[in-house]
This record gives sequence, C-alpha cells and structure tokens, in this order.
Amino acid sequence: MQCSGSNMESGHEMSLHLDPNRDDLPLKANTSQMLVRHYVLDLKVHLEKKVIIGSVVLFLEVAKGAEEIQKFSGVAGHQEAPESLDTALLGDNGQHASHTGCCHSDDSEEAPGEGKSNGDFTLVLDCCDLAVTKVEEVDVASVPGMQVLQETGGKGLCPACPSIPLLHKLVHLPSTCWEQQHDLYRQCSQAPAPGRGEEFLFSTDRWSLQIWKRGVPTPHCFPRCIRICYETKCEGTSVRWTKDQSGKSCVYTMGSPINNRALFPCQEPPVAMSTWQARVHAPSECTALLSGENEALPVPEENGFSHWDYYVTMPMPASTFTIAVGHWVEARVRPAPGEPTDLFSETKPHSGEGSTWDCSAQPSRVYRNQNSCEENLAGRSVGANLNCRMENSGLGNVASEQPSAAEDSFLAGVLCSHVDYPCRFTSAAALLQEIIPYRVFAPSQLLRQAAAVLPPLLAPCLAAARAVLGVHPFARLDLLVVPAEFPSLGMASPHMVFLSQSLLGGDPQLCGARLCHEIAHAWFGLAIGAQDWTEEWISEGFATYLEDVFWARVQKLSRCQAEEQYQLKALLCWRRLRDELQNSDEELQILRPNKENTGQVSESGASVVKHALNPDKAFMQVHYLKGYFLLSFFSSIIGEEAFLNFFRHFVRQYHGRLILSQDFLQMLLDHFPEIERQGLTLEVIYADWLDNPAIPEPLLHRSAAWLRTAVVGEVRQEVAKWIHFSRGHRKGSKRKRVEPKVNFKGVIPEQLVLLLELLLDEPDLSLTALRALEKTYHLQDRDAEVRHRWCELVVKHKHTAAYKDVERFLLQDQAMGVYLYGELMVQEDAHQQALARRCFSQAQEEMDPAVRKVVEEMIY
Repeated sequence: MQCSGSNMESGHEMSLHLDPNRDDLPLKANTSQMLVRHYVLDLKVHLEKKVIIGSVVLFLEVAKGAEEIQKFSGVAGHQEAPESLDTALLGDNGQHASHTGCCHSDDSEEAPGEGKSNGDFTLVLDCCDLAVTKVEEVDVASVPGMQVLQETGGKGLCPACPSIPLLHKLVHLPSTCWEQQHDLYRQCSQAPAPGRGEEFLFSTDRWSLQIWKRGVPTPHCFPRCIRICYETKCEGTSVRWTKDQSGKSCVYTMGSPINNRALFPCQEPPVAMSTWQARVHAPSECTALLSGENEALPVPEENGFSHWDYYVTMPMPASTFTIAVGHWVEARVRPAPGEPTDLFSETKPHSGEGSTWDCSAQPSRVYRNQNSCEENLAGRSVGANLNCRMENSGLGNVASEQPSAAEDSFLAGVLCSHVDYPCRFTSAAALLQEIIPYRVFAPSQLLRQAAAVLPPLLAPCLAAARAVLGVHPFARLDLLVVPAEFPSLGMASPHMVFLSQSLLGGDPQLCGARLCHEIAHAWFGLAIGAQDWTEEWISEGFATYLEDVFWARVQKLSRCQAEEQYQLKALLCWRRLRDELQNSDEELQILRPNKENTGQVSESGASVVKHALNPDKAFMQVHYLKGYFLLSFFSSIIGEEAFLNFFRHFVRQYHGRLILSQDFLQMLLDHFPEIERQGLTLEVIYADWLDNPAIPEPLLHRSAAWLRTAVVGEVRQEVAKWIHFSRGHRKGSKRKRVEPKVNFKGVIPEQLVLLLELLLDEPDLSLTALRALEKTYHLQDRDAEVRHRWCELVVKHKHTAAYKDVERFLLQDQAMGVYLYGELMVQEDAHQQALARRCFSQAQEEMDPAVRKVVEEMIY
C-alpha cells in the first residue's frame, strides 16, 4: 500500500483536481504510520434530539511502514509537511491548535500567543460533522485484568510509556483467546485517564481529526489507547435520522458516500482493518441492531433506556460498521418454546441478562477465558477451538455432527493467509452450516408482509450461496426493512442486510434475486474486500454475477432453463448498460479510474476515492454491469462449473484479505492458461474492460445472440401483438374498440420487464392498448421493476387515468423512482410537472439528502 512521493502527483497538482465538496472523497488517515486495531464504542442514541452522544476508544499499533517513512523524511521523529499528497489532504492552513483539550477548526482563529505543534507526531483520523469535546489517554495499567499481561515486554518499545508493552500484548493475543481479549478491551475502555497526564491537543478540518501530544515526536512513543468523546451532528450524512413506515422515529447508518466518519472518528482506508465492540444505549421500546457476531439482548437501565452489546472478531474496514435503532419488530418464523404461536411478536427486553462478553455482567468470565486461553495455547486444534467458541455463543448446534472425510480434506486444504482471527473457513462446525441463523425485522406497518415474503426466500438463498461458495463467512444474519426513502434496493454489511420495502410487493423474483445479491457480498465485498475503493466492480460485479447463479439454484432450474434465464438477464443488463454509457460522463464509466496507480497511497497512507462524492455516480450501475459481463465472459470461455470451482478456490485463498483486480485476474490466468492462449492477457483485459469507458468489444459480439434466444423470441411475438392491437385502436380508427380477442401469452417477470421496455421504444401506443396492457398483466400488482416500466409508459403516453400509479411509485418506491421525476419534467406537460412537484413536496422532508439534491435539480 505504500509508495514513494515520486509515484504520486504532487500536493499542488492534486489540489488542482480535488473538489472535496463534489467529486473525490479524501481518505486522510495516516495509516502508514499508525493503525487502529480495535474500536470500543459507547453510544447513546437520542431519537427526538437527533443526536448520538458517546465515546470511542481506539487501540493503536505502529504501522510497519512508520520506520521507512521516518527514514524517507530524513529527520527521525520529526514529521515534516512536504509538498506531496499529504499537503492537499491534511488541510489548507497546515497548522494545529495547541490549547489543551479544545477543538480548533480550520475556519476559526487561533488564540493569541498559543504555540504550534513543533515536531510532534500527529495521529490523523477521518472525521466529518462531529463535535469532538475531548481526547484523552486511557490508563490501561490501572485495569486489574491487565495484570496477567504485566510480564510481557516488547523490543523497541518506548520505555517512557509503560502501558505500551501491555497494549502490544493485548492486541497480539492469539485468536484462540478472543473472549479474554474482548473482556480486556472493554475493561480498558472504561478506565480513567492517567492522573499524571494531560489531555491531547486536537484540531479538525472539513474531513479529519488531528491529534497530538506535546513532547511525543514519533509514533513509537505515542500512547496506544486513547478515548475520544464527541457528539454527532444532524447534517452528517453517515447517519440517517428519519421516520419508519409506521411514523416512528428511527436512525440508521448509510455507510456512503462518506462512509462512517460522521458516526465516529476512524481510519477509513480499506487497509486499516480492525475489530470492534459497541454498547448502544437507546429507548427501551426500541431495538438496536448492529454489525455484530452475537444476537445481543437488551439490558434495561434506570432512565428508560436499555443497552445492547455487540462485537466482531474478524478484522474489517471501519466503513462496514452498521447500526440501526428504531421501533423494529421481529418476524418470528418459529416461536420459541412457551411463546405464543402468532407469527409476529414485538421484540422485548430480556431483563437481567448481559452480553456474552460483558465482564461487568459476568465477573467470573474473564477468569474462565484465561483458562481457556491457556488450554488453547497448549495446542488445541483450530477446528476444536472454533467449535467450542460456537457452542459457548449458542451458535454451535450443528457442531454435533462429525465432518466427513471429504470435509476433513477440505479443512486440511484451507491455508489461511490473513491475519490471525477466529476464522470460520477452518471450522468443521461452520462447514456443516448450510443455513446460518437469521432474523427478520421490519416496522410494524410492514411486519406481516415482510414475514410472509422474506423468511421463505431467505433460507433457500442462504443454502444456495453455501452450495456454490462454501462456508458462510459470517455466523449469523439480520435483515431489516428500512424506511421508504432508503436510496437503494439493498445494502450488505457484516451480519446485517438492509432491504428496501420495494422488494416486498409483486412476484418473488426481484426480492429473491436481490437477496442473493446481498448474500453474495458476504464473500465478495466483506470477507474479500477491495484494496482500492475505486475498484467497485470487485464487489458489485461479482455479486451481480453470483445472484443469477444462486437464484437459479433456489428455483431448482434445469441447466437449459438456467441458461435461458441467464440470457434474458444479460439482454436486460445490456440494454441498461448501453443506455447508461450513452447518458453519462466517460470518466464515470471506467472501472479502474486510477489505472496504473490503483492501490497506491501517499507516504502517510492518505489517498482519495475518485468521484466518490459525485452525485451522479450514486445512480450509476456501470460497476455492477461491466463487472457482471466480464465475469459472464470468462464463464462462457471456461464453462460455469469450472469457473465456480475456481471461485471457491479463490475464496479459500483470499478470504480475510483485500485485493486488487490483478489479484483475481492473474490467478484466473494462471489457473486457466487457455485464456491467455486466446490472446486475453492481463493488459488486454485492462484495455478492453477496466480502463475503457466504452462498451467492451467482446460484449458487442455477444449481444446480438441474446436477441435470438427462445425466451426473447416469445417476448417479441407478444410485443408484435400489442403493437398490432394498438394500431387498431388509435383515435380516428374506424375499427370497433373492443377488448383484444388474442389470448396474450403469460410471461415470467423478466420477460414482462423486457416486453414493457420494447413497448417503450414504440413512438405511439393507444390509450386503449395501455388499459388492456394493465388489465392483462395486472401491472399494479407486479414487482417494482415491472411497475417502474409501466410508469414510464404512463408518462410517455400521458395516460392520465394511471397517474395515480406514478404518484404511488414516487412516494413508496423511492429507491427506484428518481428518474421518473426527470421523465415527468422533460415532457413539458403542465399536469405531469405539477405531479412531480407535488410528490417531491410530500417526500422531500424524509428523502435521502443526495437523492433530494438530484431531484431538486430536475424539477426547479
């Protein structure tokens, strides 16, 4: 991840291109000098005030590149401000506030007579729209539980900081001791500041929090455990304050476009992978969901609040952290013993029960963990350790079965090359889990619908993913139907998936395929992440390809039926990609915008994500579609079975790690040398698919074949019938206007989408034909993809009687309705423009800010 200054643009050159308010997203954290290894968050959610108040404790470690950076600067222990990328990213004034315990922003005046940071090491965190009130060191030496680590030393560690050896040992405890480690993290997070110490000095600018301490010139002597107290701001786009479909207040994190930096100060670059644990305080009538391996139970407090404790043991980028607090209700599929048999039940607090790792609730737990850690260090097998941990956490029922000889062979073949953590890929118990435990939550208004639709689909989708890719990377899954203004059909995070309410209606095809897409992200996007966020295709292209594979297995399609479905999907994606490339800026169409600089960062570890703040990019699918077509192209050359076998091999090698495009492509070329013999070298693939804004040439050759398939032929026959019917019922036609006598063929949902798209290409359709079309296919009751095309037909042909369908779509399907506003305005019809403005007026208060901005530009 490191590169010398000669390989990057100078700070002056970069600053000329950088527009942090619109285009590139700065990642300012100096991860080449210091890394956060663990976060402990303590957050109190005030729904009515729309604020989260709390603290985050950071457990730090000097990065491996810190020594090289100091040598490069030429002054050991002194951090200079060279003319490099850092200058552009670390703020314009290049200066720090020096008043103790007080925040100084880049647009405020410095107090007279106050000094500057002269050669002190500065920890830079990604931060935006947070009110930081205090930064202090944590006295970990005062924690009783840390006594067991007192005897450990550390070569090269600063003797002036006695807590550093303790924290070094804590951070590097083996994964078999993760419970003890998390107990100690929690104890340390609650410790006071040292009596001898002073608060840190800190400063903020638009995108970062900068922390330093007088007299600490190098990262090696910088305290390794610090507490940051802060409050969120309502305008921070990482946190979405709104109301659910039942009209009750809620909050959830978006994770984009600025990731989690407006939720807590953190290191945003993907390379800064860490673990976390969090205690969330919220009103007792609410439910708090979070990216965590455990199903946290609420613990009542005295002030009308309860708290929930969550944790993760797999290191991941801080951007994947997700939280949702609201009046969610769980859809119970199978009632527990003694519970009523009603399918729906409110989630109630379980009084008197703490989390599985809360040492304050279970005082003896740390001692039990110490014993188990000693046993583990004495030589227990990895599989046995993980089985034991799964049983202790209540997730190990499947561990009672013994793995077969084939499964033993599989486990023996897994050589984990990631950092040490309790990896499910080496667990016999995890290998036997076809379906991981899951829960489904929704607002009470949508509970019955969510319970009827999601659980019957979720279990087979999970089983299909497991059959294709192997062990589930995560131990459990929560699904939440989010508020109506959620700007996407779905979003996957560790242990959690957000789903749009638009997926609950109509045919199960759209919902099932989307579930498969989000489940695929557990492998590609989470267990395997992109080292450079500009390479979104590594996540989205893979998930788009795999959703077809999973969904075909869920439907139990034959090979021939699956192939027909693939070809129909390919045609729809081809039409979407073609339209998108014709109506977007070329610079947004490139899958690898950094090209040869992909994966490179500045000397400190800072970088930018190209176009991440461009509002147009949020509505583009080029990374999904081009990535999908590239993988489909490889599958056509290799064969699906061989290609999916390679996927499993790739997952076993790279799980728990970050990758660049060349990691996947080079391994593919090495595994299938026949690809390269056909002229598909790494350079050719880059030129045709990843670095080229146009449609890849191989895709042009394949697209014509999709029009000749049988399922597409059936659609074209139906379209011809409708066009003929429409021409016979135009205004002025002498033919008697009667209902069509032709028995229009029933079509599957994807065929119906294509049918409506092809009819959209027609310049004129009679209103009689439109009414018959709606009645024949029951378009109002179909899924959101079908209804969206129907609304486009209504707008194009000014079918005023169906404007109510357009209005309903704009208000209830906001994840897909943005472009309909544009269609309504471009017609220059007063009635349609009034409809657009009326819907926007009703929805704008709760609308996603990025979507609201785009729609405002359309209609005003």
